[in-house]
Amino acid sequence: EVQLQASGGGLVQAGGSLRLSCAASGFSVDDFAIGWFRQAPGKEREGVSCISSSDDRPYYADAVKGRFTVSSDNVENTVYLQMNDLKPEDTAEYYCAVAGSARGICPLLNHWTLSDNNRGQGTQVTVSS
Repeated sequence: EVQLQASGGGLVQAGGSLRLSCAASGFSVDDFAIGWFRQAPGKEREGVSCISSSDDRPYYADAVKGRFTVSSDNVENTVYLQMNDLKPEDTAEYYCAVAGSARGICPLLNHWTLSDNNRGQGTQVTVSS
């Protein structure tokens, strides 16, 4: 059974940092693409970052480039999202999802189909000004 669990959210002041974790079970993160998404109240879902062994480099949304870093630990079977220089507009629920590792899958992050079968529960990130 595929399971994903995001953790590491919290309340932080603007300019601060958080590291989110996406713990996976039922599959190996090295064999699939893992995407990070966020959704704030009243706003549409936004693809934030993605990592896949089939792509040459991780994907980042323009809004987080230079501030967020995604990484994968195959031993822990966990994908991390290091978030630095956080801004109030980063406030949202963050969650991770899994997709097949076809080449080029990460830049298509905002077109992924998400369901209870491939996404986990989220973690809340709140950035105060």
